[in-house]
Amino acid sequence: MRAVVQRVTHATVNIDHKPYSQIGEGLMVLLGIAFEDTADDIEWLVKKIASLRVFDDDNGVMNLSVKEIGGEVMVVSQFTLMASYKKGNRPSYIRAAKPESSIPLYEQFCHAISDEMGKKVTTGVFGAHMDIELVNSGPVTICMDTKNKE
Repeated sequence: MRAVVQRVTHATVNIDHKPYSQIGEGLMVLLGIAFEDTADDIEWLVKKIASLRVFDDDNGVMNLSVKEIGGEVMVVSQFTLMASYKKGNRPSYIRAAKPESSIPLYEQFCHAISDEMGKKVTTGVFGAHMDIELVNSGPVTICMDTKNKE
């Protein structure tokens, strides 16, 4: 499982040129699910994301998590994070999980991070063409991969 986590001042998912969901200050999580991912990957990634200290404390030091600041989280499924680009110029998505396994894992991830945060998280629509608008604060962008925990 791969995630691109961005600290944002706000983010919006638009579908068909209309706002679908939005958040204020918090984290935008783009989530890629591989065919071999399991609930263990979800558990590890959720705890890491919710505890990631990327928000400033009173001294201007990134020392607070999204939970500690009462921030929001948006999760958008993005199979292209599983791209392999080693051969040629057209990415291969062979490692991406098929919808029959990725949809339940995506939903499980969203429920798990919502439980961890103690509040509902917003999402995009799985498989939809979405336009995402966000302001990356900092910028702060962290790439995470559950196959690279060490």
